[in-house]
Amino acid sequence: MFDDLDTIALTRALPEFGLKAGDAGTVVHVYTDGKSYEVEFVTLSGEPIAVVTLEADAIRPIRAREIAQARDVA
Repeated sequence: MFDDLDTIALTRALPEFGLKAGDAGTVVHVYTDGKSYEVEFVTLSGEPIAVVTLEADAIRPIRAREIAQARDVA
């Protein structure tokens, strides 16, 4: 289970938002069932990309040995 302001990674692509598996986002709301989350995705400079409601299986915690990668968003 995730909490508000947790940083997560996508487990699958969301092409309708230009997002790929592994892209990082921030949990901005945990729904009462704890099975879905509102997640915000922004560019490295802080420009909003999307706020998406996702089921728990669409996100995972960031791992300690992962590294960020820069790429253009479609």
